[in-house]
Amino acid sequence: MPERPYPEGLEAIFAVARRLRAPGGCPWDREQTHRSLRSYLLEETYEVLEAIDRGDDAKLREELGDLLLQVAMHSAIAAERGAFDAEEVSEAAAAKIVARHPHVYAGEEVAGAEEVLRNWEHRKAEEAHRSGREAETPVDRVPATMPALAWTYNMQKRAARVGVDLGTADGAAREVAERAALAVAASGREAAARAVGDLLFAAVTLARCLHVDPEDALRTAGQRFRDRFRGLQRRLAARGASYRDLPPRELAQLWEQSSD
Repeated sequence: MPERPYPEGLEAIFAVARRLRAPGGCPWDREQTHRSLRSYLLEETYEVLEAIDRGDDAKLREELGDLLLQVAMHSAIAAERGAFDAEEVSEAAAAKIVARHPHVYAGEEVAGAEEVLRNWEHRKAEEAHRSGREAETPVDRVPATMPALAWTYNMQKRAARVGVDLGTADGAAREVAERAALAVAASGREAAARAVGDLLFAAVTLARCLHVDPEDALRTAGQRFRDRFRGLQRRLAARGASYRDLPPRELAQLWEQSSD
């Protein structure tokens, strides 16, 4: 049996990434840059999330491996230009997390998870100050490249951790109703877009107050919609019909039946 061309354990994928990038390696991999790999990193992240949603451990293991390959590739590219290597990535991350967990590593007492999060934000503010980013706010630390729903949700969570909370579930529910009415009454596309944005922001506030991740909730709702649409298509196929063959009223009746 031929010897494996990579070491055992966690080092395996990092060794493979370096080999792919080395002279005589893969032409495609050797052409990649941090920027060219951005879309692959995002795609692999979403595939990890899908595996988690499905509760599929085998798929999750596979997708985490694909995501780890992205980490290995970025580390290899950085090492080639002398910026940093995989070991530095790991050690720096470990040092940062240890520093942010004095209740684990330094005997600090905390009352619970909420205090851990408040302390986390305080320490991140101190780190920003030491790095010369005095003007950076807690919400500035949420990447604006995130999907809008997740970005807004995480900004609100960061604000709440430092005491800037946007209300209760009851208040947020009233705000959703008010914003929905304003959106319907809006005059012109620009005003409607602003009103819908405010409505969605209020809906995110309601989700946060109910301890629901709106990104996950919307994704689950989308999956239900997809499954229901498949049911509708099965019913149409059983009739030998298409969407265009039925009047709107009959199509609506089939849609209602597809919720079963």
